[in-house]
Amino acid sequence: MPVYTIETTYTLPIFRHRTYIADTPEAACKAALVDDNWESLQKDYDASGEVHVTGIWEGEKAHHTGSSFPVPSQFDEALQRRAAHFEILLGLLKMMVHDTGAMRASSSGWLAKAAWAVARGEAILAYAPDPQEPVGTPKPSHILARLHEERVINAIAAVLDVDDSFGSLSPDSVTDEEIRSACETTISMVDLSDAVSNAEFQAAMTALRVAHRRLYPD
Repeated sequence: MPVYTIETTYTLPIFRHRTYIADTPEAACKAALVDDNWESLQKDYDASGEVHVTGIWEGEKAHHTGSSFPVPSQFDEALQRRAAHFEILLGLLKMMVHDTGAMRASSSGWLAKAAWAVARGEAILAYAPDPQEPVGTPKPSHILARLHEERVINAIAAVLDVDDSFGSLSPDSVTDEEIRSACETTISMVDLSDAVSNAEFQAAMTALRVAHRRLYPD
């Protein structure tokens, strides 16, 4: 039967009580953070972190000589798993907010990634292994243009300054609902495919030039 050396770790909080003279609580906190005098430190055994696995080696007492194995995710520290997962969730949320702001549906690839993130969050709470990540995670997309309602309002004022055909109509006469509806109609009518294709080509050429300079420097 195989033999393994397992390294387990737990976090032991160390604290101190010191007095600081400061104008505000925030200033006192900043002073405490830069204070490197820990002569009065105390150990809080009651608040120790959970025991988790930080190393696996094949063989007896093999932590210096044996072949190491990756630690299965369910044996990582739960607090660190949650912290790392926060970054994933934040990235997904930013992508979906961008899609919402651009009034477009999120792609099926990003929805699959979001479903995986939910499953991983549940696995972390259950101290279970991470689910398999979806294959072919989509590359990030980039917004080429954005139609701002505030700029449309400014354009309305500029048009009324030079165009008398609208009579006594003022910028305040146009409601937010009318502006939003006009923006949605314009987006559905304007064809930017040529502009997008040109931008994609320009980005491709720029990436090629950068790669060429990196691989074949002068």
